[in-house]
Amino acid sequence: MNFPSEYHGKSVVIVSNVEKLDSTNAPELKTVFTIVNKSGHNKIVLNLEKTKYCDSSGLSAILIANRLCKDTNGGFVLFGLQASVLKMIEIAQLDKVLIICSTKEEALSHLE
Repeated sequence: MNFPSEYHGKSVVIVSNVEKLDSTNAPELKTVFTIVNKSGHNKIVLNLEKTKYCDSSGLSAILIANRLCKDTNGGFVLFGLQASVLKMIEIAQLDKVLIICSTKEEALSHLE
């Protein structure tokens, strides 16, 4: 599975097991976000430690998760960003919109 989920109390950590988050797998990630949110979980953490590349489709999936969580009074946090993925987020100026943490512990504590 490309995007398994780990439940930590009221928060869900979704792990990206893909090296490239692009149009070939972004729809699957969007589906995971939607299913998790519809099941009543609105505090989502996305682990991007294994992802070395992200294109506009990947960013779109990330923004959908952010919107789903905000619309349900939850929170969305990213962590484990590789330099190339962080650069793409900064170029798109999404670092001003998204919450980015260094570690899973930091991300989870941000949602408490």
